[in-house]
Amino acid sequence: MTLRFAYNTNGTANHRLADAVDLIADAGYQGVALTLDIHHLDPFAEHWVQDAQSLSSRLQRLGLGVVIETGARFLLDPKAKHEPTLVSGDAVGRARRIGFLKRAIDIGDILHAEAVSFWAGVPKPGIDRTEARHWLNEGLVAVTEYARAKSVVPCLEPEPGMLVETLDDFAALSIDGLHLALDTGHCLVTGERDPAEAVAEFKDRIGTVAIEDMKRGEHIHLPFGEGDMDVPGVLDALDAIGFQKLVCVELSRESHRADVIVPASLSYLRDCRKHKAEPVH
Repeated sequence: MTLRFAYNTNGTANHRLADAVDLIADAGYQGVALTLDIHHLDPFAEHWVQDAQSLSSRLQRLGLGVVIETGARFLLDPKAKHEPTLVSGDAVGRARRIGFLKRAIDIGDILHAEAVSFWAGVPKPGIDRTEARHWLNEGLVAVTEYARAKSVVPCLEPEPGMLVETLDDFAALSIDGLHLALDTGHCLVTGERDPAEAVAEFKDRIGTVAIEDMKRGEHIHLPFGEGDMDVPGVLDALDAIGFQKLVCVELSRESHRADVIVPASLSYLRDCRKHKAEPVH
């Protein structure tokens, strides 16, 4: 089986979306991980439906699949990065986050996306964590029910420092229809599991996968070859479970040299696939 690779547009922030899609397609990727943002299909723009329909047509012409990502830094609040979240103390803020995630699902429906990925958020100082978990569960139920009605796959990403930080945190949730957005690099940050082992353990719940290099204990997305990730081992693990969805390269700090990193990343991944030994007879 051949793994399918995508590149995340949060690593092409200095490109127009159409140019970024062309760059990704020309490099040979099979898909795009689209981070909705003010400059990349703004979900709050007046003509967001038309923008999504136009992008859908473009992706279909290019033969690209798509995953929707929702981690834009200042999309909801220009003065507070990643706020509000599903665990914000302000009910209005939480409702705005839920509304945004529903809009992302609407866009995912238009684009025929394989999944829509999102995270829990960081509880602010003074927030009772038990209450925050209650807010989180309420939000997750609302989002997953909306996704189910749209036949879109909702995926929660454990994120270092957030209320849902580890795979064990994710496993403790009891939300029907919620899938896992597995960022393999995060396993190295938290030290909870070997990334390849995480793939095997959660194979039945994975809805989307992100991959990049990272150093152990340090949450910085690095180009391949600059961290501690056993990339061939992760790819082999995905192969072993028959993973057929997009494997998304996420290098959000590399937009200034996307023209080089986008093709170089796919070249690295392809080289990793070449390491597989011929079967012994």
